[in-house]
Amino acid sequence: MKDIKVKVGLQQRVLPNYRVPFFDALAQACPAGLSVFAGRPRSEEALDTGAVPLAAQYYPARNLHILNGLAYTCWQVNIRKWLDEWQPQVLIMEANPRYPLSRTAINWMRRHGGRLIGWGLGSPQPQGRFAHLRLNRRKRFINQFDALITYSQAGAQEYAKLGFPQQAIFTAPNAVAPKPTQPAPQRPDAYAPGGSVVLFVGRLQARKKVDQLIHACAALPQDQQPVLWIVGDGPLRRELEALAEEIYPKAKFYGAQHGGELEQLFQGADLFVLPGTGGLAVQQAMAHALPVIVGVADGTQSDLVREKNGWMLSEGSTEELTRKIAEALSDLPRLRTMGLNSYDIVSRDVNLENMVAVFVEAVNRVLEA
Repeated sequence: MKDIKVKVGLQQRVLPNYRVPFFDALAQACPAGLSVFAGRPRSEEALDTGAVPLAAQYYPARNLHILNGLAYTCWQVNIRKWLDEWQPQVLIMEANPRYPLSRTAINWMRRHGGRLIGWGLGSPQPQGRFAHLRLNRRKRFINQFDALITYSQAGAQEYAKLGFPQQAIFTAPNAVAPKPTQPAPQRPDAYAPGGSVVLFVGRLQARKKVDQLIHACAALPQDQQPVLWIVGDGPLRRELEALAEEIYPKAKFYGAQHGGELEQLFQGADLFVLPGTGGLAVQQAMAHALPVIVGVADGTQSDLVREKNGWMLSEGSTEELTRKIAEALSDLPRLRTMGLNSYDIVSRDVNLENMVAVFVEAVNRVLEA
């Protein structure tokens, strides 16, 4: 992989802990330096933040969060100061028109002869009364970039539909972990004496839909009900524990787990399920050779979860989740094969090494142009 020979700036609205390993890995490919500009989330977002990069430089953004919903904007009021101090030749920034001062950064880069790369999920068709106006605003905004990076083929297609040149759109896996260094774990050819084990790992908040998972398990015939391990903490823990005590006592809550304790839970599970959004723990599960059931979320799972290694929920209903869990657990040899396919996907395709390689390629391509 060819290094990046110039100073790179990278703007983000916030700096979640799970993204820090990527920034440090990218910094290793930037001998001239990488500076990450990011601020604090809103308190209600319940994002885990606080970790800072070690190899990359970190410059705290002053975020002003204005309004909510479709009217939300984030004003990063010191972005010009950061650019003046860092003087990047390439700026990678979120391709999001909801950050008004991003235009200040774009203008600064153009005045200084720099290159611009947008980074985003894609651009789903807007809905509602002012959809046409919002669509035109997105088109104008993304056309200011020299290249775009997205997480999935679906996102790349959405940007192409807006008229952005396909040859300047790069697809990077949304990875949070490097390639597995250990061989795939070998699981027994029979369930444990206590029955099959379904695992959830994540923050216990509404968007994860852990309540739906509990209801889905409870709806299975009694002789098919798995042991349910719920790993994580969050504002809904007591409420979920009360629900499980009432309708599904086979659920066990472990709280937040790390290191060896978390490893043992991944090793002991048969199936990983995340019915809600924000499923970056899915990659950890796949690295432990687990088949997965996931919600459609923002489209970033579409290149990660495939027919050969899991199921994506299209309806989002409890009934659908019950059916998928029953289907998954009904054929153990197939389930084990799907788990090995999961391991193969994160070993070959979805890992930090490949994500960094795509970013490096995009930067060097815009510099050559």
